[in-house]
Amino acid sequence: MQVPLLLNEFLDRSVRLYSEKKAVINDDGREFTYEELNGRVNQLSHGLKHLGIEKGDRIAYLAPNTVEMLEGFYGVFQLGAVMVPLNIRLKPEDYVFILNHSGSRLLFCDQELYHMIEPIKDKLETVEKIIVHYADDHSTEIDYDKWLNEHSIQAFTRTPLDENDVCSLLYTSGTTGNPKGVMLTHRNNYLHALSMMHHLRVSDEDVYLHILPMFHVNGWGAPFYYTANGATHICLRKASPEAIFEKIQKHKVSSMHMAPTVLNSLIQYYEANKVEMNHHLRVVIAGSAPPPAFVTRVEEELGWEFIQVYGMTESSPLSTISRIRSNMKQLPKKEQYKLKAKAGHEIVGCQVRVVNDLGEEVPHDDKAIGEVVVRSNGVMVGYWKNDQATAETIKNGWLHTGDMGTIDEFGNVDIVDRKKDVIISGGENISSIEVEGVLYDHPNVLEAAVIALPHEKWGETPHAFVVVKEGFQLTEEEVIQFSRENLAHFKAITGVTFVDELPKTASGKIQKVHLRNQKWEEKGKIKDGRFVN
Repeated sequence: MQVPLLLNEFLDRSVRLYSEKKAVINDDGREFTYEELNGRVNQLSHGLKHLGIEKGDRIAYLAPNTVEMLEGFYGVFQLGAVMVPLNIRLKPEDYVFILNHSGSRLLFCDQELYHMIEPIKDKLETVEKIIVHYADDHSTEIDYDKWLNEHSIQAFTRTPLDENDVCSLLYTSGTTGNPKGVMLTHRNNYLHALSMMHHLRVSDEDVYLHILPMFHVNGWGAPFYYTANGATHICLRKASPEAIFEKIQKHKVSSMHMAPTVLNSLIQYYEANKVEMNHHLRVVIAGSAPPPAFVTRVEEELGWEFIQVYGMTESSPLSTISRIRSNMKQLPKKEQYKLKAKAGHEIVGCQVRVVNDLGEEVPHDDKAIGEVVVRSNGVMVGYWKNDQATAETIKNGWLHTGDMGTIDEFGNVDIVDRKKDVIISGGENISSIEVEGVLYDHPNVLEAAVIALPHEKWGETPHAFVVVKEGFQLTEEEVIQFSRENLAHFKAITGVTFVDELPKTASGKIQKVHLRNQKWEEKGKIKDGRFVN
């Protein structure tokens, strides 16, 4: 008899094999073994059942990385309910749309974030109760701790499930309209977790630091594949460089996942403070492609292993990994670092192609640009209540990512840009990521983002937003000249805007759409949020 691929089996395994081992160390110092974590999960499930939650009901969470967020996945799943993790950096009106669109019946909310929900409570159409983590004395909502302790830690009788049942509903950022709800199944997440356990070499010796928010594609599946292997979770509410290094040293962290912008802040902090570390640590990076200089500094200065990955919410999320394969270890270090900065090769159970507008594979020459398409067991069921968007994204079984890339003779994919971020200047395609990589090589540049700016002669030209390192100075002329010296002239930037910081998503990705809108409005190309001629 086949056993269905259900996510609660991951926690079950660790309870059987690692019951007395530390499962979670919370940011407030509380520690829980796997047996204790399982007891809390059972309490949560019993509490949800008492409130009338049934299979298929949506349960929303608005919380940072805490034990309450982690146990939410497993407690919700035992009833066959659907987890709806909310981005903690949205605006109240965004929560109105997501909560109503998802039809969430319950909302679990951290006290620190409750002020985002309080003003819109009257607009919530389906939320029946709000349960608050770390509720203060003035809270008028249900106190999570008190509520949880009213219920038994004994085993919960689980709702029968099929592995193709939806387990999580993850809303995308919605930069071009209302966010879309990505439906992922137990099977999606289970098989993705098995693949990534292999590629990231996850083991019971791992100590995983939660930097990437768990609401972000379930923190890249970390609640699943680190739990399945009996690793220890270190929860971090707010990811500052000081806090991250403190956790690394205190708990001998062996693995952490983050966006390139967060890694950049760690490099700058290390440069200023020379933190001493004497244990192996792998840092997994996804998001915008980092410049090779990042890889060099991480591996040679910090002594960490750098692993680049690529994916999106719609694919559970990862599709490629950039580790150096055995047939490439003879390459010079500089070449290896270039390879590590790429999105990499397809993971087990995933097929990745780069195709032209006709759907034909582009040459594997590391030059021809096409759209990255993916086919795997991780690809979503579709978008919640949005058949049209689903049909536009999944075509003939292939997920069209909207990312433009190249592929080399060894099957390594290199993301050159989002479709909407490619700059077309005088008929030439320019990768904003390539230009940014050059700017990061300037010793005085802390962060950089490049967008297309309208130009009367060339149509578009690259424009840079630059954050200068503290204590240093730069002029626009110096930055432009640096780009001209290190790039083909048609790729060089033609203007610079200096800013104190770049707008970022909760996971640390730079939001170019905000930068683009700001400059295009100045050029008269956008009015009231719409493009004009």
